Amino acid sequence: MEPLPDVATLVAIYNQINTYGRTNGMTLTVHSPGDAEYRMTIRDEHLSSPGTCHGGVLAGLMDAALGAAALSLAFTAGELVSTVEFKINYLHPVRLHDALVARARVEHAGKTLLVSSATIECPGRDGGLVVARGMGTFNRYPADKRDFHRLLFPDAEPQE
Repeated sequence: MEPLPDVATLVAIYNQINTYGRTNGMTLTVHSPGDAEYRMTIRDEHLSSPGTCHGGVLAGLMDAALGAAALSLAFTAGELVSTVEFKINYLHPVRLHDALVARARVEHAGKTLLVSSATIECPGRDGGLVVARGMGTFNRYPADKRDFHRLLFPDAEPQE
């Protein structure tokens, strides 16, 4: 197998193909493998009632943050991840124009599963109000099992 690009390169490739994140105005930063952060601001299309964000938007942000932490660590071994399950606790309502920061880190890295935890904070409210907490489990698998390998190594022979 070809040598892997560094994690920053892999994250840049992931950002290019992550239509969900771009569509929802989410920006990803990976501080180190297993430590990731997503930021987004609540827009009109995220609301479920006047002025209040739909819980599914927070669930999507939570899954993205938990998964990004797991993915950034899996990248170091030439692997990808898929969500097995995740849990979210909604602690406070989120409002239109709230800027959110979802911080996630890997808590456990096993041979086949990764477990990560995260918080979603609203830094502009009450000095950094935590609006949700979550935990997720992710399956790790070789990157060459998906088309991601083609993105990493565009000049390589197709994988069989």
